[in-house]
Amino acid sequence: MVGAEKAIFDGAATFEPARPDVYGDAHPKDLLRAITEEHEFLQALSNSHIASAAQFERPLLMQLFRLAAKFEANPERFSVPIKPLAGKLLISAFYEPSTRTRLSFESAWHRLGGDIMSITDRSTTGIAKGESLSDVAEMFNNYGDCVVLRDSREESVMEMMDTLRIPIINAGNGTDEHPTQALADLYTIMKWKPALMAEEPTEKIRIGIVGVPRRMRTVRSFLTLLARFAPMVEEVVVIHDGSDEELYGPGQREGLMREGLNIRESTVLNDELPELDVVYINAIAWVEDSFEVMGKTLKLDANSPLKPSAIVLHPLARGEELCRSLDSTPHNWYFAQARGAVFMRMALLTCMVQRTEMVMDIV
Repeated sequence: MVGAEKAIFDGAATFEPARPDVYGDAHPKDLLRAITEEHEFLQALSNSHIASAAQFERPLLMQLFRLAAKFEANPERFSVPIKPLAGKLLISAFYEPSTRTRLSFESAWHRLGGDIMSITDRSTTGIAKGESLSDVAEMFNNYGDCVVLRDSREESVMEMMDTLRIPIINAGNGTDEHPTQALADLYTIMKWKPALMAEEPTEKIRIGIVGVPRRMRTVRSFLTLLARFAPMVEEVVVIHDGSDEELYGPGQREGLMREGLNIRESTVLNDELPELDVVYINAIAWVEDSFEVMGKTLKLDANSPLKPSAIVLHPLARGEELCRSLDSTPHNWYFAQARGAVFMRMALLTCMVQRTEMVMDIV
């Protein structure tokens, strides 16, 4: 007996609906209680495009975290009698491979009651015949209420913004940015320790970034948002393998330090780990229609000298840099990070299509 039949007899056909929580205390209610609702910041998102993490200031971020926590703490709350996005249509255009980002956006939209049109291959569209993005955007104006775009070409989202009269969200544009991933990343940290959001936190954390800020869009956007909460950060350590002569884009490091981040660099991962509270690791940089694996010698596993209380974040998908041996440890917050992205995107989408008042407690 082999294959599927053997698996059935070995008990693989049964499952537990609720899996153990191995991510530590990831419940969102503490975060929800830590932030006072101020809906006017969220209403400012109405009719806005989202292209860069630089668009988000601290007050808006806190209100998005609060709304995401409200969705996550009580997922059924907005399911009746009318879901907030009922009657709204999302155009999900992913011209670059994606699992978590595409599905979490589509899950978020469906959970809120909206409908979706998906495009997952530019070769099936008029773009393959030479159609301009501005013409595609003009058609999108007539077909949907919001666009989510992932494209390996950095300039694509900006080209469409020039023509669109409905909001567009940058879901990753080449090596440039991935702003909603950064929202999910920071949301995860704030759920972990809501007290970090205080104007003058009593505790500060050390964050290790395993990656190259110049070329990794997730790292670039995460650092931009992290700077909005610079008082909570004792130090950011950028850990790399020494193969990149330029770690930062023009003015990137200087700008982050002007906003209050204390940044240094290191090439010895294990020397840094015992002092880090958060380890953000990634190894992928998208280049045109493919990707490059960077920092091949920088890896984490259950034997890495992590601080006992440290959490590990990863935007996923992972490769050899993040061993599965960490999955069942309290360091694993990367699965909670991926789960929370759905609720973070629910919050953002609701506000961008003028349905904010339907999810506010105080209006």
